[in-house]
Amino acid sequence: MLFFIAIAAFSATFLGGLFALYLKDRLHLILGFSAGAVIGVAFFDLIPEAFEIGGSAYSFSTIATTMAVGFLAYLLIDRLVLLHAHTDDDEVHHARGNFSAGSLSIHSFLDGIGIGFAFQVSSALGLIVAAAVLTHDFSDGINTVNLVLKNKGNRKQALRWLAVDALAPVAGILTTFFFSVEEATLGLLLALFTGFFLYIGASDLLPESHHKHPVVWTTVMTVMGIAVMYIVIRLAGV
Repeated sequence: MLFFIAIAAFSATFLGGLFALYLKDRLHLILGFSAGAVIGVAFFDLIPEAFEIGGSAYSFSTIATTMAVGFLAYLLIDRLVLLHAHTDDDEVHHARGNFSAGSLSIHSFLDGIGIGFAFQVSSALGLIVAAAVLTHDFSDGINTVNLVLKNKGNRKQALRWLAVDALAPVAGILTTFFFSVEEATLGLLLALFTGFFLYIGASDLLPESHHKHPVVWTTVMTVMGIAVMYIVIRLAGV
């Protein structure tokens, strides 16, 4: 069963990335959608899971503080290390694209770990968690490709990161056969990535989507991205 779920996760992520590459001429609209999707995942998926999983060992205040730490940590790295500014330096753009795509890939890896651990508890729980992950894997592929392309990456670089992101949940599932992570620790990791995702969506993807492009349509796409993630996450939780 886990083998087929791993293949499904890989396929969904890769197809999402190919979709983004195919429509790269409409990148500003896809970036608008991606901004909404990333923010939607943070609000409707990561935040509830962080509180639910980590709440047994940590207070709500601790989990919320970890989210803020994630946001501030990403901000400091972006501003001080990756030089978040309007610059034409390709190396700076490539570094920011790689860092952002890498963050999404690590999140996908944690998704795989979540699936594997859920199946260790019971098959029923594993299927529920797998369904939740698969619903946004397609969007993960879109977001990964978009982050590379909008930071002046080429098709080859986008495909390379797409392959990493698609393989990440598979690797996460496989690692659960060899080690275990305390549930509470996983909750804090999800809280940390909540901060990352909120920063990527609000401070990176969202402003870039309407830069030199019509604000109305990119805003519509952002709202659609949030709405789509809300619907699929709620349906997966049924």
